[in-house]
Amino acid sequence: MPTVLITGSNRGLGLEFVRQYSSEGWRVYACCRTPQTASALNALASETVTIHALDVSDFTAIEALAGELQGVAIDVLINNAGVFGDGSPFGSINYEVFRKTLEVNTLAPLRIVECFLPHVEAGELKRIAHVTSKMGSIADNTSGGRYAYRTSKAALNMVNRSLSHDLGARAVTVVLHPGWVATDMGGAGAPLQPPESVTGMRGVIAGLSAGDSGKFYNYDGAELPW
Repeated sequence: MPTVLITGSNRGLGLEFVRQYSSEGWRVYACCRTPQTASALNALASETVTIHALDVSDFTAIEALAGELQGVAIDVLINNAGVFGDGSPFGSINYEVFRKTLEVNTLAPLRIVECFLPHVEAGELKRIAHVTSKMGSIADNTSGGRYAYRTSKAALNMVNRSLSHDLGARAVTVVLHPGWVATDMGGAGAPLQPPESVTGMRGVIAGLSAGDSGKFYNYDGAELPW
């Protein structure tokens, strides 16, 4: 039975990842900050879907969960948890929000990879995927603004590129843009629904080879500019 660990699993894309992987017979380790309030996620709990409390900004908690799951092989690790920060414009940047956005969107995924790499190496597929955004593409930035979110995702993309070199053959690692999706973050007016986005991203993950490590992909498999 293949295994997947997903952060930010209580809603939106993370919840849809849990739904789709579990429906296809995967063993799912679903992580979220407050499982006691995650009613939609709890409804998916089963012998093969276990829910784990994890605030990704709490590095001690990341290390503890890695220890709790010591010896567990993870085929696919998905760093999905993230925050949008705020839209404070140039001249009135909220730097406390900026720091928190970097902590969650950039530092936490790197720490998770550090802590869970032994689990991924023990898996058969050895794949790591980070949910990023086209807003982290420097080439695609034609409108400015959104300093915290754009910067955190551009930094995550660079983390991924460095990981691809440092991990070598130990794991394939990529960043995935989910598209503009109708979630709490994307808003109700977004053109994509979570099932379509997640189906696409899962297809990209399933088709990865060693030569894809370090790359930046759209949910439909198109490679995106940095």
